[in-house]
Amino acid sequence: MSKKNIALLAGGNSGEAEISVKSASIIEQNIDETLFNTYKINLYQKDWYYTDSDGEVHPIDKNDFSLTVNGNKINFDCVFIAIHGTPGEDGMLQGYFDLLQIPYTTCDHTTSAITFNKSYCNKIVQAFGINTANSVHLFRHLPYNVENILSEISLPCFVKPNNGGSSIGMSKVNKAEELEIAIEKAFKEDHQVLIEEFIKGKELTCGMIKTNTSLIVFPITQIISENEYFDYEAKYQGKSKEVTPAEVDETITNKVKSTAAYLYNKLNCKGIVRFDFIYTEESEELYFLEVNTVPGQSAESIVPQQARAMGMSIKELYTLLIEASI
Repeated sequence: MSKKNIALLAGGNSGEAEISVKSASIIEQNIDETLFNTYKINLYQKDWYYTDSDGEVHPIDKNDFSLTVNGNKINFDCVFIAIHGTPGEDGMLQGYFDLLQIPYTTCDHTTSAITFNKSYCNKIVQAFGINTANSVHLFRHLPYNVENILSEISLPCFVKPNNGGSSIGMSKVNKAEELEIAIEKAFKEDHQVLIEEFIKGKELTCGMIKTNTSLIVFPITQIISENEYFDYEAKYQGKSKEVTPAEVDETITNKVKSTAAYLYNKLNCKGIVRFDFIYTEESEELYFLEVNTVPGQSAESIVPQQARAMGMSIKELYTLLIEASI
């Protein structure tokens, strides 16, 4: 059987491009070379290109997403999307590949767009009967009043870009006078801002993958940040302790896993997805935080840790993902 051609997309147009490149490097090293030919495609704004082993740059033909190397045209059997943020996680690329009828490894364009918008996703999750934090959604083109926000939201609270990840532009606000500064910081990263009440509890996260035959739910992870919250430094610079499997009661573990699997199906997810929650010990309630439809795959990332904890190699994980996508 001939090997399939896989386009591995890295980069992107957001502040998460650096994380995407790290993820793509790990993915490239772990795609099974006996089954797949991998071409890492860098995407930055309008520049889409492949750099070969000699350092020669080959542009992508966006008319059919093909590549020509040494006079040979390469068409792709599947696209492995490793771009965090726009346009890889918000549905834009998914819509493009749907038009070209090229399979890809993530959720479809509708699910990607909905889950990328944290506020809209929260409202849908609430409709499914899952707890979410009390929140306020701001738009850059609409005026807002800090006093009105504080009448709806209790402190402390988190202020974050509504469409973004990796905790870029995010702040924890403990005092009323800090709120305006935090909002402006978030607006520098996005035209929408989400303000959420702080929920005290254990941060638990659960990844999973839908294969051709089943939905595999990974062991859950507890995140213990050295910083005040799980910010960029904690996520990517070693300022957190990630315990996999999480050292929590089996009842809590089962609740996290079952809730994550329920949301995976209800949101019509596909591929590798990770759900983040807070478990409050006082009320024994589980709160949905967010869903990551293109979770990080770098050496520090959580999903690879979870896969290894259940005895699955990263190479096996990516083979399952690509085969299910094709």
